[in-house]
Amino acid sequence: MKVTTPKLIRWAGLSAVVAGIIFTAIQPTHPSINTSTFIIITSFKTSISIFGLLGITGLYARQVEETGWLGLAGYLLLTIYYAVQMCISFIEPTILPLLTTVAPTFVESALQLSGGTGEPTNLGGLTTVYSLASILYVLGSLFFGIAMFRARILPRGAAALFALSGPLAGTMFTLLPYQLVQLTSIPIGGAMVWLGYALFSERREKLSESLLDQRIVSQEPGSVA
Repeated sequence: MKVTTPKLIRWAGLSAVVAGIIFTAIQPTHPSINTSTFIIITSFKTSISIFGLLGITGLYARQVEETGWLGLAGYLLLTIYYAVQMCISFIEPTILPLLTTVAPTFVESALQLSGGTGEPTNLGGLTTVYSLASILYVLGSLFFGIAMFRARILPRGAAALFALSGPLAGTMFTLLPYQLVQLTSIPIGGAMVWLGYALFSERREKLSESLLDQRIVSQEPGSVA
């Protein structure tokens, strides 16, 4: 199969779909750190950053000219967020289980930080980095969503949902208990799935329309089949 830019962009849409589905599915699950389920769930959290980064890149590449500077700003903020989040998520399944006996306070603080269930302690600059990453996501999703909405390339409803999901999660995180904040994963994941599917199916729809036009032209009197 020949690798082309449109094909890469199309498959990036599928990556966004995968990121949205995983994000929505694992948010309500918080297993104990001493179980194998913890390793599986936190590993999926790392994969969200990988698939999300690929998906956002495809979404931006498809409408790079139409989204302008606002789209570029949103894309850069989101890519930095996913890169930072990938590093934070990576330590959960690979490092934290090894420290449960030698540094239980650090492990408990790290779990509180990622789960939003308390005030973390003894984490140094990691707490600041995590807070900055949250700000990057809120601003990045807002800017990128607005840019996509104005570009009119992908469904505007999905773009609006994407623009609102980040600020919604950031606002609810400070106002509601964490159990209710988990519900914000539904619009966030839904927006990613919607946008990714639209990007993935776009080329197929255009190809179908092109083949239909060719058939109509070939059936016209005097045309050459």
